[in-house]
Amino acid sequence: MTNLIRDLWRDEQGQDIAEYAVMLAVILVIVVGTVRLIGSKSNTVFSNVASSIQ
Repeated sequence: MTNLIRDLWRDEQGQDIAEYAVMLAVILVIVVGTVRLIGSKSNTVFSNVASSIQ
């Protein structure tokens, strides 16, 4: 049993995939936040332009 736990602890086979998944999650959070921020501001700008045209 101790050997099995030791072997699982030293196994680094899936480590790269987990690191890429975390990096992708951080990038997605940044992109979604930026899009939401720009989206709400651009909606305000377009509304103001539409109001001034009418």
